[in-house]
Amino acid sequence: MIPVTKPFLPPINDYQNFIQEIWSRNWLTNNGPLVTKLEEQLASYLNVTTPLFLSNGTIALQIAIKALYLKDEIITTPFSYVATTSSIVWENCTPVFVDIDINTCNINPEKIEDAITTKTTAILATHCFGNPCAIDAIEIIAKKYNLKVIYDAAHCFGTTYKNKSVFTYGDISTTSFHATKLFHSVEGGAVFTNNVTLKKRMSYMRNFGHNGPEKFHGIGINGKNSEFHAAMGLVNLKYVDEILLSRKKQFHLYKELLNHNYITFIKTELNAVQNYSYCPVIFENEEMNLKVIKSLLQNDITPRRYFYPSLSSLDYVSYYNTPISNDISKRILCLPLYYDLKKTEIIKITEIILQTLSGFY
Repeated sequence: MIPVTKPFLPPINDYQNFIQEIWSRNWLTNNGPLVTKLEEQLASYLNVTTPLFLSNGTIALQIAIKALYLKDEIITTPFSYVATTSSIVWENCTPVFVDIDINTCNINPEKIEDAITTKTTAILATHCFGNPCAIDAIEIIAKKYNLKVIYDAAHCFGTTYKNKSVFTYGDISTTSFHATKLFHSVEGGAVFTNNVTLKKRMSYMRNFGHNGPEKFHGIGINGKNSEFHAAMGLVNLKYVDEILLSRKKQFHLYKELLNHNYITFIKTELNAVQNYSYCPVIFENEEMNLKVIKSLLQNDITPRRYFYPSLSSLDYVSYYNTPISNDISKRILCLPLYYDLKKTEIIKITEIILQTLSGFY
């Protein structure tokens, strides 16, 4: 079987060395030394201010919304994982969906201003599939209307814009270190900000608001992560350059082999370098997509319809007209992509796709 993704696992001895340290200290959680070490090494590797390591990428979004004191309406994308929308609703805010750009699958900045009202407090945009949003255009709009900006950068480890990590943009950037991501700590996530006051506020928030054993600094939640997860992150960080290179080669092989009139690849923003965290392809219509899925499944290959359905169709949000997102979500398919995916397997996948499409012409 070929899954859509498979977690990278480092040599077990590398991980066990850290486990021995944890055992000897008997310090398992509550912002231990490995958590601190991981935060420092991430900052160094990514050339960013030191992030806060959290339990997952969803709690990162929720803390970001809470830390910015957001309320009322938040403009967001209908084309993302459900956590982007559910985090807004969970924090008692209202998602206002703006349709996506047909070429990049990111929120279309040309449509944002029309969605702004007196109740708008922020823009929460996803860098979809590790492809940066129109960052400059979003920043101009945010400054014009005095709005906060959160980037859901869950897919973006290693992605850069204008030679800087995308985690450096926005008031807060969030990411995920879930096992399915190219860099992972089994479960995990992080928040990034250049604002010292904001970072301090979020550091309290991730630990129940504790400001000492018997003091509290505002409302908080349990957003911490453990030494065991930090250990996995520290080990995987040693291999992340290899992982990035492997995915890049795999992606370009797909692109070379799937040079077909009925298949489109997402366009990367100018001045951006993506990380090849996913391999999404867009078919001419949904019928083609469904037939390709059926053919792949019959051959024990599991693709994934990221992201279907469009989030604007969820039953707990208000209706918004997002025809491009609705359309793309029906036609897009993510193909298998992971560190040890073999060249022969990619060839097999592409041959099945092309054979299936041959029935349409």
